[in-house]
Parts: sequence; C-alpha cells; structure tokens
Amino acid sequence: MFNERKTGIAVAIIVMFLALAVIPAYTAMARDITDMAGRTVALPDPIRKVYAPSPYGSYIMYSIDPSMLSGLNLPIKEEDRKYFPKEVQGLPVIGSLAGQGQAANIEVLLKTRPDLLIMWSANRSAINERTEASMKRLNTPFVYAVAESLNDYPEVYLFLGKVLRREERTKQLSSYCRKTLEEVKGIVSRIPKEKRPAVYYAEGMDGLSTECNDSIHVELLGIAGDRNVHRCHTSSHKGFEKVSIEQVMLYNPDVIVAQEKVFYDKVYSDPVWKNVKAVKERRVYLIPRAPFNWFDRPPSFMRILGLKWLMNCLYPNEYRIDIVKEAQAFYSLFLGVVVSDEEMRRVIYR
Repeated sequence: MFNERKTGIAVAIIVMFLALAVIPAYTAMARDITDMAGRTVALPDPIRKVYAPSPYGSYIMYSIDPSMLSGLNLPIKEEDRKYFPKEVQGLPVIGSLAGQGQAANIEVLLKTRPDLLIMWSANRSAINERTEASMKRLNTPFVYAVAESLNDYPEVYLFLGKVLRREERTKQLSSYCRKTLEEVKGIVSRIPKEKRPAVYYAEGMDGLSTECNDSIHVELLGIAGDRNVHRCHTSSHKGFEKVSIEQVMLYNPDVIVAQEKVFYDKVYSDPVWKNVKAVKERRVYLIPRAPFNWFDRPPSFMRILGLKWLMNCLYPNEYRIDIVKEAQAFYSLFLGVVVSDEEMRRVIYR
C-alpha cells in the first residue's frame, strides 16, 4: 500500500530542498499522543491544517474534515468537483511522496505550512529508522495511521479523530465501517463456500489483467466470500497480473467485476468472451468510481460502500438492499453531499 523505496527517495528530495527553506517548527506542543506505529508524538494545539503525503491519507481526510487539508495529492477531476466543497477545489496540488515529479511540488509543500503530516502505512514493519530520520528533518510533527486491511479502518478513524480533535465525527464513521464489516461477515459465514459465486476481476482495456487472491487490490473479494478465481501469490505491489482469454475460459467465473468501462461496454458483444459463464448469464458488473473508486486503485474508505455494492451483486437474494439509497446515505455521511436518485444511478450504472 505504501511503497517504502519510492517514499525514501521522495523524502530525500524534500530534505535537499529544506536546505534552502525549512517549514517553521511549532514550539508550543500542547499534548502527546501515541500513533498507530507506537511512536510518541508531541502535537501542536490547535491543529488547523494537515497534509497527507499519500492518496490513502488524503482521501480519508476528505471524509473527516476536508477543510483541514493544506493541499491535494492529485487534481480533482472536473466531473467530480460537485462532490467537494469549493475551498477544497481551490487547494494547491502538492502530490504524493510515492508519486512522480515530486521535486516540482516541494516549493508548494513548503508554502502551505501544515501543522501536522499524516503518514500512511500498510504495516508497522514498513516504518524504518531511515524514513524516521528523514521525516524529522521536515521539522513538522507527523503521525502514522496504519491500515493493514480494511478491517483496520474503524480504528484508523478513531485514531485520527483523537489526533485532530474530531472525535464525534470519526465515531460516526468508525461505527458505520464496523457495522458494515460485521454485517457482511455474518451473511457470508452462513453461505457454504461452494455456493458462493466464483469471481474474476477484469482489469485493463482488454480485461486480461487481474490480481492474485492475496493482493490488497482484491481485498473486497476476500471479505465477500473468497472466491477469486485467480489463486496465486502477488508478484509485486503494482499487480496487474496478465492472463490469457483461454485461462479466463478455464476459470469460467460466475461473475466478472470490471474496472474499465471500455472493456465493460464491449464484453457482451465480443465473440471472444461470449462463452464465459458470467457473460452468458449477464453477470458482469462495472465498478463505480466517483468521486473515488469503490473497489480499488487506490483502495480507500470508499471500499466500505463498495463492499455493500459487491455483496448486492454477488448475493442479490441474501443481501437485499437498495444500493442507490445506500449510496446516497453514504455520500451524505462520509462526503457531506446530497446526491439525487438520477445522479446516483449514473454513478452506479455508468
């Protein structure tokens, strides 16, 4: 989830720039906190602005309090602006520590003067002394939020609520996440494995890239029944394991979950795919992705809603929900926006 090697390079670049300009330190540290990596951190009080140097941390801040962000990792797409408050739309694009072209954005980072950096890690062991030493040279407090799986999101919300003094807000979000996860696990546990649909995750314009069952990119499939047909060990964090159409035909999945609209739009009319069971039975589902992907890339808090969507696709009889209404309620709670029935249908059935 967090590419440590790229992060180390990016942090080294930041340190070079700090030789010319240093973010001012806050001398009045009002309280100590233990972060999710077990580090004791002295926090400024109040914390007005934060910067999360990875999409995962930045996205979760959209759901907690986007007004606290000092900058964006990625520019907001024009079609997604309606889901964000105007003050967020005007924020500078700083980028991500693990991204490309970071050197060009360091000056912007320095100008935003965040009170706190929110680091994100997929596991505690990824946090090493070299990264710690480099980050400390930024002269700005930083805390780690650690999410080894989607199951950790309820605790991440509670932790960040404590850090940012947004406890009431994050208790709501944490409770929603926990309730959803428990509900799904309860339903899946009552369905024998042999009766759970076999699923192929189609990535790429041709649908012939996918993910091993142990990949973070298909964590939702594991939670929703663990019937990903592509059983293997992930070769790299990037994923996109290549397969042939012959292999897909051998898998003969009951359901296909598709990432790209180009593939989805042609799959039912493509003679190459016509004999795959999921295509014959018209059980190919296109993943919603506004304003963030509900399933993957990046795997964000939106996967909580994506889990509901996926369960409804896989188990329409056992998991009976009105996904439009569920999504509207989610967007209202997590993003603070009211979405009409018509607009939500466009998001889901794009």
